Formats: sequence, C-alpha cells, structure tokens
Amino acid sequence: MAEYTSETVTRTIRRWIVPAAEPWGATSADLGKAWTAAQVAYREHHAIPVGQALPDDALRFHVRDEEIVIEFATEARAS
Repeated sequence: MAEYTSETVTRTIRRWIVPAAEPWGATSADLGKAWTAAQVAYREHHAIPVGQALPDDALRFHVRDEEIVIEFATEARAS
C-alpha cells in the first residue's frame, strides 16, 4: 500500500498600488511612501530589525496599465 502525506498551504499577497496613469505616471513621493510602507510591513512580518538589510527579493515591483504595484507574498501551512 502506498504511503503519502498531504498539506494545505495558504498564500497571502500584500500589495501597495500606486496610480501611474499616462501621460504623467507616478510621482517619486507616492512611490517612496508605498515602498516604505511595504518595507515596514515586510520587516514586521519577518521580524527583521530596522538597520538590517532586506533580502534582494523581498519586494516585487509590477507595472500594470495605469499603476505600479509593490508586493510580497507569505505562505502558511495548516496543521
């Protein structure tokens, strides 16, 4: 008889969305605020102290039609 296990994984994606409609795009101030908020949330979730560098792949930036999205994902396994 075959033996196996199974698991359930819940993935949560946190996103900060900055409007960037043409012809003007997004301002550096708006991007900076969203980027900072995303970094703070990432640090809190992973208990990374201020001053310690974040991993290079901590945050992802995506360009959509009229917005820039900053995000990170976390996963939790159910018992």
